[in-house]
Amino acid sequence: MKTPPGLESQAPNMVCKLEKSLYGLKQASRQWNAKLSQTLIAFGYEQSKADYSLFTKKTPSGFTVILVYVDDLVLAGSDISEIQQIKALLHNKFSIKDLGELKYFLGFEIARSQSGINMCQRKYALDLLQDSGQLASKPCNTPMDPSVTISKESGTQLADPSSYRRLIGWLLYLTNTRPDICYAVTRLSQYMDTPTTVHQQAAYRILRYIKTAPGLGLFFPKESDLNLKGFTDSDWGACHDTHRSTSGFCFFLGSSLVSWKSKKQTVVSRYPQKQSIELLLKALVKHNGYCIFFMIFASIILKLWLYIVTINQQFTLLIILLFMSVQSI
Repeated sequence: MKTPPGLESQAPNMVCKLEKSLYGLKQASRQWNAKLSQTLIAFGYEQSKADYSLFTKKTPSGFTVILVYVDDLVLAGSDISEIQQIKALLHNKFSIKDLGELKYFLGFEIARSQSGINMCQRKYALDLLQDSGQLASKPCNTPMDPSVTISKESGTQLADPSSYRRLIGWLLYLTNTRPDICYAVTRLSQYMDTPTTVHQQAAYRILRYIKTAPGLGLFFPKESDLNLKGFTDSDWGACHDTHRSTSGFCFFLGSSLVSWKSKKQTVVSRYPQKQSIELLLKALVKHNGYCIFFMIFASIILKLWLYIVTINQQFTLLIILLFMSVQSI
């Protein structure tokens, strides 16, 4: 590395040999992640293959989970002694600061009660309303107006699209706890290149909808089963610009919503049953490693329902591909 200011060197072209990664260098974050991962693995934790920032450990008395975000760690589990032990080990290794029970993290507010855990982004939503000038606006009951047709050519192009792009970015982060606005925000994010006044008014309507209940979020009940259920749905060529379909799926662990997505398909489907199978295929790929999906929508022509229950994703995808080939979709 180059010699830092204040260090006198006899040769003008002299450089320093980096023996240890320093805070602020471009490789520092990678080195820190490698060091922390090695430490947690040495303590008996297993790094998740689906999410490398997730570490788990199973003990005879319970189960412990560690979620890592740079140098912030969230600990959860049923084994209190293991949680206290890992805190002590990390403190001896890195000198950590224990912030106590999780209440606020990266804009997420966590509230506990006797019935379960509620997670929302109320403060983030209120700050968003204030920064966008919609705090005093009139609330509405739906995130989108069904009577308004949204397309690429609708409305007059904005002179400065940066404010629209910034607003959509804020709303996209809010969808982490608000699946009810996921479709509307995803729809408007397609026009970030050349947004118009119609798109901007539609984005403001989402804010007015958020104002009705800024503290709305996800609830995880204390008493719930662990059955994994998935649901998919899509329109058929509803996009006025490309005639492509918009797909969506959601997964429930018991009665708790744990994953969801809404996205425009990349191809034009000639038949609605084909896009249903394509959507299911993407949902299976999205949840690699989980025991998911128990039902496939079959062809309307054959009046057939095909049910698959499996924990092997490759086998499931093979069955779907064979089914698609037989139907010549």
